[in-house]
Parts: sequence; structure tokens; C-alpha cells
Amino acid sequence: MAEYRLLTKDFGTDGLQTIDVYERCGGYEGLRKALRSLTPDEVVSEVKTSGVRGRGGAGFPTGMKWSFLPKDVHPRYLCVNADESEPGCFKDRALIDENPHQLIEGTLIAAYAIQAPIAFIYIRGEYHDQRLLLERCVEEARAAGYIGRGILGSDFSCDVIVHGGAGAYICGEETALIDSLEGLRGQPRLKPPFPAVKGLYGKPTVVNNVETLSNLPHIVLRGGAWFASVGTEKSTGTRLFCCSGHINRPGTYEVALGTPIRELLEEECRGVWKGRSLKAFQPGGGSMQVLLPEHLDLPLDMDVVAKAGSALGAGAMVFMDETTCMVDVSMRLVDFYQHESCGKCAPCREGTYFEADLMHRLERGELTTAELTTLSDICDNMNGKCFCPLGDTATWFVMSAYQAFHDEFEEHCGAGGCPVKRRNRELVPAAGGDRG
Repeated sequence: MAEYRLLTKDFGTDGLQTIDVYERCGGYEGLRKALRSLTPDEVVSEVKTSGVRGRGGAGFPTGMKWSFLPKDVHPRYLCVNADESEPGCFKDRALIDENPHQLIEGTLIAAYAIQAPIAFIYIRGEYHDQRLLLERCVEEARAAGYIGRGILGSDFSCDVIVHGGAGAYICGEETALIDSLEGLRGQPRLKPPFPAVKGLYGKPTVVNNVETLSNLPHIVLRGGAWFASVGTEKSTGTRLFCCSGHINRPGTYEVALGTPIRELLEEECRGVWKGRSLKAFQPGGGSMQVLLPEHLDLPLDMDVVAKAGSALGAGAMVFMDETTCMVDVSMRLVDFYQHESCGKCAPCREGTYFEADLMHRLERGELTTAELTTLSDICDNMNGKCFCPLGDTATWFVMSAYQAFHDEFEEHCGAGGCPVKRRNRELVPAAGGDRG
């Protein structure tokens, strides 16, 4: 089996969402070890040794990120990015639903390492039930002495606050998240200064993803070197992949980094559904560039996948079978990014509008071949020229699909409709045929 269970090893345990059961499974022992046996700098050192990289999309080394905090500038803050809004991504929700105390413990370990007196868990507005669950678990942890003043008899004090967003994808960007926490409109800030220097309330701030922090109890208990022994040299540990699309068994699967993508598809997802063949897939969520069946033997390694022209991103694997219209998929993703653009900068605000208009006309078969060539111009005027990565990512999948399936895009021009869907209607009988 491809699956390697670390963060998910206790999933399915009755009552795991309660502190009593979590403690019986070894919970809060990592925090206990950190506070009683390690200095903050030693925790940072273990995390650096582990090589764990951010699981939210950028893949930046976590220990290095913590090291950017200026010395002797206090207070500093920790923000937990639980604003999981990437199309196709639902792993953070699974971690919160199944094992919320693991996240809280990891949050407290990170807060101790960077000496933050307050940690904010910023959770997306649509995760209402998960927010209530986290709030209950925070109070359980507080009552047990894991949150508050003098945690476990140490000199370290920390409060944890759960804060709900309002359903804005842009608040997954760390500076927009910080603005939203401050009560402002969630829009990205100009960088530099980076949050590590000037973040929440103008103070040094670290923003880490849910999955990233959930690794910390295991790193502290078993050591950074042990964690680094799992996975590959530059992509250590395990990752949770949200697998969806045209597969027989969608779900969230944890595998060691370095596992071939084909193993994830065939062993965990049980292959492409209905006996069909794979046409394309996204390895890291809606914003990531398309990969092809020839890429299935690539290892799940951040650097290797980047070299192939895409990224593991937020860990959302979306598989598409042979009946998929790549123009239609591109159009729907562009619609999403146009809707979620905060409108702060013109290249993104105007670019996503023109991009979406062009893609809708192409899918309807109304675009001319000459007009299709302007798609590259629109995307060139956005990529690398927007205030934050949202404008860039609105172009990545579309342009990669345009390059990989150029003939399919051109076939739509002047077709008076979607030729791919037309062929599918001819191949696949309409539902409800002869029941006699």
C-alpha cells in the first residue's frame, strides 16, 4: 500500500475529538517534551533538521521561516492558516474534523518555539462546524492547563483564539489574512516588509498552515532526524493529498513524499473510473499547471514536480478522464479566480474579467482563431505583474492547458458549441434509455 500514516494514524478512533482520548493516544506529549526538555531555539533547530516545508502551497522550509523573526522584538504572533479555499483541497478540514487537538498541540509548540504569547487560528467562513469544534477543543485544552499562563508549570504562557473568516479566497494569502484578523478588508499587503518583520498589529508574525503545524508533535517526540528519514532529501515527511475527480475512490490519503503519483492513483484512488483512461491531472489544486499521463511516474517531490512544470501546491490531486473538455475546465477555474479577485490591482481585476469573457466565448464555439491568440497576451499581462499570486495563478492552468491541448482549444473556434461535449454525447448514451 502507498499510504503512510503519521498525521492520520489515529483517524477513526472513537472520541478522538475529545482531549481524554487524544491524551490516551499520546497527545500533548510533544508539547510536554518541548516545554520541559527543550529551549525554544532547540525546537527551532529540530524543525530545521526535519526539513519540513510548508504544506499550504509555497513549500517554504518552516524552520527557516521562523528564523526570519528579528531578535528581541516582542510581542510576536503566530497565525494558523486554516482558510482552506483552494479548489479541490479539503485535507485541512479532515485534520480538524478527525484530530483537532493535534493541530492545537502543534500550534502551541510553534508558539513556544517563536515565543508568541497569542496564536490565532484563522478558519474559513464556510467551515462553521469545524470552527465550533476547534473552539470547544481550545477550551478543553485550556481547562487541562495546556493553554493559558504558566503552561504545564513552565514560564511559557500562550492564549489561542479561533477566528472565522467571511468566505474570501484571497484571505488564504498571508498578508490578506493578517488584514482580515485586524478587522480590515482582506486584501494583500505590499511586500517587503514581510510578516516576519512587520505583520499582525505591526509586529513580527509567523503564518503556518494546518498540516504544517500538525507535524510538530511528531517531530518533537521522535526528532527532526527521524522525520527527515521519511520522504526524499528535499521533500521530507508525509503529505496529505486530497484526491478527487474521475477516480473510483476519492478521499484524503497520506503518503510518504517520494511515492510515485501512479501509486497514489492506482493503489489508493483505485484508478480512473468507468474503465476510462486518464487525460490530465492537477497535482496541487485549481491554480496549478496541468500534468499529463506521462507524468504519473514522477515522485511526489516538490522540486521534481516543479521541474516538470507544475507544483504540489496545497496537495489537491484532481484527475480528469478522456471525456473531459480542457477548455471547459479552464473556463470554470478562470470564473473562480475572477470571482475571488479582491480588485486591488488592475492587472488581476481587469485581466480576470477579459480572460473569463474570452474563455466563455471559446467554450460556446464563438471565438475566432485570431481572437484565441489574444489569450496569451491577456495572461502575459497578468502573470508576474499582479499585487499578489492570485492573478498569476489565474493564468497558470489555462496557459498550461492551452499549450498541452492546443488542438482542442483551436477546435472550439467557430464550432458553434463545445466539440468535446458533442463527441461525448455521441459516445455515451443518454441516461434513462430503454428500461423495458
